[in-house]
Amino acid sequence: MRGALLATGGAVLVATALLTGAARRLATAHGVLDVPNPRSSHSRATPRGGGVAIVLVNSIALLALSASGSVDHGLAAALLGGGLAVAAVGFVDDRATVPAGVRLAVHLLVAVWAVYWLGGLSSVRVGVHVTELGWSGSVLAVLGIAWVLNLFNFMDGIDGLAGSEALFIAAGGAVLAAGGGVALAAAAFACACAGFLVWNWAPARIFLGDVGSGYLGYVIAVLALAAARTSPALIWTWLILGGVFFVDATVTLARRVLRGEPVSEAHRTHAYQWLARRWGSHAKVTIACLALNLVWLLPCAVLATRRPDAAPLLVLCAFVPLVLLALVAGAGRRDSR
Repeated sequence: MRGALLATGGAVLVATALLTGAARRLATAHGVLDVPNPRSSHSRATPRGGGVAIVLVNSIALLALSASGSVDHGLAAALLGGGLAVAAVGFVDDRATVPAGVRLAVHLLVAVWAVYWLGGLSSVRVGVHVTELGWSGSVLAVLGIAWVLNLFNFMDGIDGLAGSEALFIAAGGAVLAAGGGVALAAAAFACACAGFLVWNWAPARIFLGDVGSGYLGYVIAVLALAAARTSPALIWTWLILGGVFFVDATVTLARRVLRGEPVSEAHRTHAYQWLARRWGSHAKVTIACLALNLVWLLPCAVLATRRPDAAPLLVLCAFVPLVLLALVAGAGRRDSR
């Protein structure tokens, strides 16, 4: 069984790496390039849209896992239907601007689609009590999926960051799920992200593009929701695993809203963007985030899984230092340049 899983993961990784290389050649040939502007964190025109490789390979892997009965049909439907819709809008947006209202409408619709197939966030464990959420759990799930989907778009600004973060969250979630369809789907997705990183690690030779960044966020959110169906406390575990992105994006957005800045306006004031300019290196920032994930967030997530009664408190303990670090790094600080 383990050998088959390793072979499947290896095949997904290799296929994604090969398809990303092909996507890079096509993007270059057709002029689908991310040209630097004053808000960019890169200095040269780079092909974009490489996330299509993750979308295609992961979708094929999900179909195979669902057909074999390894992944629940409801989870597969949620990931495939909504994921492909998000990727399609992103694919168009990489080539022509899609109005923000249209993107938001699609994001909310795919969130509703996922909640329909998975049943929403029916309950959550707080301490020793499991609270039934009823219809409010479905509303929270829809808003949460839409937020995580857009969060990955916000945080996809330097080489290797979004791909490595998705890889960490999915791999961590797969291990802590300790088997089952969610673990298999998360493991396949992690391998697809690893294959893409072959080309996206600094200095990146291709970017995710909107086709990939939104897809990553959607898959992560849906997997977290599916994990919570098997154990209400696991929603806290996945929240901890994604702490770096959740905190940076939320702190940055909150400070910009308080200043009255338009939410949809492009900017470069996330903590990771300030650090990339200060350190003069995308790789250093990405490695620092990975180190923080492995040294701090992963142990907190493991403890939350083993002590579900203390999981909400562990989320707080995990996030408070991250908030302080984000503020020190400059998350949301006004960019005068």
